[in-house]
Amino acid sequence: MNRKQRRAAEKLKRARAASATDPVRPNVPTVSDLLADGLNHHHAGRLEEAERRYLQILSLDGRHADSYHLLGLVAYRRKRLASAVELINKAIFLNSNIAAFHCNIGAILKDQGELTEALASYERALALRPDYAEAHNNLGNAFRDQGKLAEAVARYERALALKPDYAEAHNNLGNAFRDQGKLTEAVASYERALALKPDYAEAHSNLGNAFRDQDKLTAAVASYERALALKSDYAEAHNNLGNAFRDQDKLTAAVASYERALALKPDFAEAHNNLGTAFKDQGKLTAAVARYEQALALKPDYAAVYLNLADMKKFALGDPHLAAMEALAANTEGLSKADRMRLDFGLAKAYADLKDYPRSFKHLLAGNTAKRATVDYDEISSFARFDRIEAVFTRELIVGKSGGGDPSRSPIFVIGMPRSGTTLVEQIIASHRLVHGGGELKTLHNVVLEVCGPDGSTTLSPEFVPAPYAAALRQVGTHYVALVRELAARNGGGKAAYVTDKMPSNYYFAGLIHLAMPNAKIIHTIRDPVDTCVSCFSTLFSRGQNHTYDLVELGRYYKRYERLMTHWRHVLPEGSFLDVRYEDVVADLEVQARRIIAYCGLPWDDCCLSFHEAERPVRTASATQVRQPIYASSVGRWRVYEDHLGPLLRALRLESAHA
Repeated sequence: MNRKQRRAAEKLKRARAASATDPVRPNVPTVSDLLADGLNHHHAGRLEEAERRYLQILSLDGRHADSYHLLGLVAYRRKRLASAVELINKAIFLNSNIAAFHCNIGAILKDQGELTEALASYERALALRPDYAEAHNNLGNAFRDQGKLAEAVARYERALALKPDYAEAHNNLGNAFRDQGKLTEAVASYERALALKPDYAEAHSNLGNAFRDQDKLTAAVASYERALALKSDYAEAHNNLGNAFRDQDKLTAAVASYERALALKPDFAEAHNNLGTAFKDQGKLTAAVARYEQALALKPDYAAVYLNLADMKKFALGDPHLAAMEALAANTEGLSKADRMRLDFGLAKAYADLKDYPRSFKHLLAGNTAKRATVDYDEISSFARFDRIEAVFTRELIVGKSGGGDPSRSPIFVIGMPRSGTTLVEQIIASHRLVHGGGELKTLHNVVLEVCGPDGSTTLSPEFVPAPYAAALRQVGTHYVALVRELAARNGGGKAAYVTDKMPSNYYFAGLIHLAMPNAKIIHTIRDPVDTCVSCFSTLFSRGQNHTYDLVELGRYYKRYERLMTHWRHVLPEGSFLDVRYEDVVADLEVQARRIIAYCGLPWDDCCLSFHEAERPVRTASATQVRQPIYASSVGRWRVYEDHLGPLLRALRLESAHA
């Protein structure tokens, strides 16, 4: 015991003696009493009272390391991170052998973005106490922030081996699995967390995120609403609920959820970004940009926002957003792989605007290579699906099973490769006063999966098992029509006689559409193959399209899709679908628009020429472009990258034709 400690002990001893001999003077609390009282207040959230007790202890014993540590935790709860670090460092100076001190300062350093220092603190905690489950969990969080997902999973699993009932570690393990795309494992982890802690609002919200990734939107909404029932001021859950509503095309509800999140947490950069995207979907482009700018003001290193802005603007020399992206990309330490990938796509667009095409393509290649490493694309299985469609849907099958289905004329399908003009064509049709634009609907795919035969097996799966029953075909059509009519009514299109569905990949279902909805219209958009592929390669899709991130795979996929469309032309009756060339629409909008509208069986409407003025929501990669009048700059855009496209041209078998 040093001199200061001896003086403090003597002072405390005299105080206790005085209180014992003087009946009028109240008892002087001991350090243990103050500590116990302070902890009770702390755990109950009475931080001022807790702080007062810890300061009383330090007035009695200025080297009481636990009190400095606890004061640091109070400062942390009050968002005073710098003060928290200073206080816990004092505790560590006084006693460096307490693992909890190192673990907790690591958590604060992580919140400050000091990941390297945080990792070192967690490692020190574990060196002192290898069985410290909380430190393993926190180290996992730091690894996850660095994008080191395998290391994160290992740490969470170590924490759970030490403490199987650790609900927070189950939740965090679910987050890491979700980051890895292992959604089944993620759901299981969240459900284990909730079995241990049913009122765990964060786990309910995270479970909703996993359900949303699985396209189980009803389940996702239910999970978010459960989280909010437990914690009504949970801004993150309001934001997540907004994302699910946006996925359901409930944009008004999505905007309300984002605004509720921001009312609770005005500095919530993610909610500003998401609100901006909802405004973009609604065609409110000025409001969208304002929200993106606000998100960047709050979080200048928010890579996803730079990508969103890049899609909405044309860059010029000296653009501050370009300078910010370049600076962020140059600072590789602490930049996650996902953010680096987003920056590469954004920088590729910026340099293309500046006509620096070699630099643009360099970033395109880097971004696509990074994305390809994260997706599961099995070309053999993908092509086998095409093969099975062609084997099943023969001309004989089409003739034999025609004449049934649902007779509705309401559906209008727009199909084709992504970035081939599907959004433009739908916007032209949906500008008609009798048409509701449904957008990219998963409805047909989901209906097909639901239709079962008498034996209970799925007879119309995406692999198209042969011999669908006549009743099943009609069921597909009737159920689909009912669902899209309901969707239209929910989104203000209840009086529209027709509903468009521009899910591009419905080209898989062209034969099925003909049998299940023989009066439906199908419009197939075609664009120069190289332009189509380069446009795909320039796009970071929100989901799916896993064949687009490698030039060779993309070219081979295009050729296989092209062969399927040739098959449909051969087996379906003439006029079953209308081919529309993007370049023809650009060259003469009115002629092509009138041709499209006539094919749909609609009277002419001049609004179809003013498609860019339509206020309907658009949620595709082309959402910004279709808010503009027709333009020709996208025709032949691939030429600026020609020197880099050898692998694509060879895969398309066009190298000599484009030489």
